[in-house]
Amino acid sequence: MQTETRSLELNDLSRLALALRVAQQPEVIFREVYALACETLGCKLFTIMSFDAERYEVERLYTNMPTVYPPGGRKKKRGSAWAGHTLGNLQPFRATDPEGIRAAFDDHAVITGMGLGSILNIPVAYDGRCVGTMNLTHVEAWYTQAHEGAGLLLASFLAAPLALYQRQAKPQAAPPWRVAGCA
Repeated sequence: MQTETRSLELNDLSRLALALRVAQQPEVIFREVYALACETLGCKLFTIMSFDAERYEVERLYTNMPTVYPPGGRKKKRGSAWAGHTLGNLQPFRATDPEGIRAAFDDHAVITGMGLGSILNIPVAYDGRCVGTMNLTHVEAWYTQAHEGAGLLLASFLAAPLALYQRQAKPQAAPPWRVAGCA
């Protein structure tokens, strides 16, 4: 069990910046964010979700436990207090005990059944809207408010990959800054 973490450092941000530059995205940046989240925030279960605002559902793109939470899994989120807080208002969500997890998530039995009792969901925002979430789960009473700031910083490295994923999933009109005749 991971019982010690360390502070997020400048060389960690350099590590993420370099990870964005290499081929095989978004897998490389997802793995690096996961590794740093474990080192600095601590986690047992880690997932990255894309948020589809039209359908108001999230889709799992990355997980460290594919047999329990496989990539491609989707969850409807319309109407939940968690969705308004995290997806709508772009605020981190933190529950520090199994009761808090039960109150927020339909799949609480799977999470708590693994002995996990603390969760931190960080909204990933781009251009003023939620494009996904970074989700960390650990033992009861693990996450504190102090973890939220570092979580927001780590999650910011997921904004471009998640926005690009959404753009590829739903092609949109040319951006307004594109000049006619330029590629």
